[in-house]
Amino acid sequence: MSVMVPVAEPAELKKYSGAQRAAVVMLALGQEHGAPIWEQLSTDEIKELSASIAQLGRVPSAVVEHLLVQFSSEVSSMATFHGSFETTERLLEGILPPERVKEIMEDIRGPSGRTMWDKLSNVSETVLAGYLKNEYPQTVAVILHKLKSDHAARVLSELPEELATDVVMRMLRMDTVQKDVIQQVELTLKSEFMSNLSRAQRRDPHETMAEMFNALDRQTEEAMLSALDERAPESAERIRALMFTFEDLANLLPAAIQTIVRNCNKRELALALKGAPEEMRQMFYAGMTERAAKLMRDDMAAMGPVRARECEEAQANLVRLAKSLGDRGEIMLVDPKSDDAMIY
Repeated sequence: MSVMVPVAEPAELKKYSGAQRAAVVMLALGQEHGAPIWEQLSTDEIKELSASIAQLGRVPSAVVEHLLVQFSSEVSSMATFHGSFETTERLLEGILPPERVKEIMEDIRGPSGRTMWDKLSNVSETVLAGYLKNEYPQTVAVILHKLKSDHAARVLSELPEELATDVVMRMLRMDTVQKDVIQQVELTLKSEFMSNLSRAQRRDPHETMAEMFNALDRQTEEAMLSALDERAPESAERIRALMFTFEDLANLLPAAIQTIVRNCNKRELALALKGAPEEMRQMFYAGMTERAAKLMRDDMAAMGPVRARECEEAQANLVRLAKSLGDRGEIMLVDPKSDDAMIY
């Protein structure tokens, strides 16, 4: 029975730093055996390790042998793994598309940014003000003092007037904020605000499905909703209520139609109207000058027969434009969820 005797540490090993020892191991493993490890490293780690390899020079064989034996021994005896945001992200990058990884990591981490103040700068002023209105004015003053001035101004305008005035007065009298106060505020934000933000921002899955169904062609959309009617009628009804369709444009005010006409691709508008009912066409013609309406009719007539799918795609693009204009506050959209409510 043979017994493995630990290899004595070479005297030359003392002059090698941790980064250099790692460089020796990776160099010895080579491209084939080292590839799985390189794939798990961040860009900064790769740069640091590569720089160490480039500066290694000649390495005695005894040093290489000792470090490989040590590496093999430590890996085989590992009883635990270290989980972190970084290791999670690296793992997901090998499985999912980059956009999906980014979405998941932002949901776990919260808003992106290296520091707490970077992260807060990516939080909507309405959401941040909703949290700060329940805090002490001095705490709010410290936080706004650390934010970029334009973002702080938007948050301030969302606060109740009395609180906003109090906060401004405290900011005017504020000297240099002590480091321990900043650290305490950061800890509070991390534990009470950021940790709950991603959960609070999670959307109703029916809203997500409604947006996805809006992007489907008409035939697929109707087939999917019909199937849902049989298996989950309540969900199907909810999705229909949340969807904003081409037909919903008929509920817009004339000024909104004029804005859409000004901003849209005229070729797509002609295609969309080609497959629309006559009343919808007349509504859009009314949003144009008489000359523009005549040109639009002429374009549609010159098209001849067109595929229904092309008309549906053009109509879907028109709906997306309307939603975009609504999000920017340039038009008002009638909310499908309510006969009276308006969304901007």
